[in-house]
Amino acid sequence: MSPDRRTLTLVRHAKSSWKDAGLADMDRPLNKRGRRNAPLMADWLVSESEPPELILSSPANRALTTARVMAEAVGQEPGQIQVEQDFYFAGTQGMLRALERVDDGLRRVMMVGHNPVMTRLLNQLTGADVWNMPTCAIAVIGFHMDSWGLVDCTEGKLLAYQTPKLLDPAS
Repeated sequence: MSPDRRTLTLVRHAKSSWKDAGLADMDRPLNKRGRRNAPLMADWLVSESEPPELILSSPANRALTTARVMAEAVGQEPGQIQVEQDFYFAGTQGMLRALERVDDGLRRVMMVGHNPVMTRLLNQLTGADVWNMPTCAIAVIGFHMDSWGLVDCTEGKLLAYQTPKLLDPAS
């Protein structure tokens, strides 16, 4: 990887459960399909991309659980996941602010969050025209830039994109 090459992996959290109507949105867990798809997508990511050096996640249970599955698959300790309050419904600007704070010595970062922000961020950073990132979808974006602080003014290239249904139609 060249010194100015950076990779951002966007992961929408896996499918969550609405079974317990009394649970706060922040506390909703993954449902059966989410628990099946998260490891499937993590395995795909390991086969397609270099592992992230840092994983940033929304504090919501469904996102953090997805991030932990991804961390385990890429050989990181779940305790190393950096929880970002701005990922919980603070829009693309909140996600960009968190990314701009990342140490420039790190070249590969993963962000685990929510829709519609993940789809908007993907399109904003790449000029892609993705209508909707479904649950547990993964987008890998490459950048040529010297600093994460330049992410909002540097067009990224969509290197890989995968969804559970494309990978396994039974999902």
